[in-house]
Amino acid sequence: MKPYPLPARIGVLVCDGTKALLLRNEGDALSPRLATVSAIDNPQPPSRELGTDRPGRLRSSDGAARSATDEGDLHDQAETDFLVRVAAMLDEAVRGQEIKELLLVAPPRALGVLRGKLSAAVKEIVSEELAKDLTKLPVDQIAKHLLAA
Repeated sequence: MKPYPLPARIGVLVCDGTKALLLRNEGDALSPRLATVSAIDNPQPPSRELGTDRPGRLRSSDGAARSATDEGDLHDQAETDFLVRVAAMLDEAVRGQEIKELLLVAPPRALGVLRGKLSAAVKEIVSEELAKDLTKLPVDQIAKHLLAA
């Protein structure tokens, strides 16, 4: 990953499909100090708790044949719903003037979903996107990973 300078007061969103941290650099570009602005967790329950119904059945219009419908990946849908909540949280932070510049850090899939859910106001302040999963690191290690060559 290329080094990314963290200007003072920049917002840094570190997220994946189950956890999101909105951080702000309270230090300067040379010695960043990330502070947590807000955090959201979305623990993934087992599949049996996400959907317990049997798949739906469709009857063919030209006979008695029936076929099952695919209900889709329930974990995928739960992650997408979570990223919609994250996008709403970012929109509130931008409208409330809490952040004026933003760095997005997320795995590629989550970054793609999130990019499509961001409001125009949030898209305007995004200065950089990094396709990396840093959600499992402590906050003090996140800055080191962003600054590392």
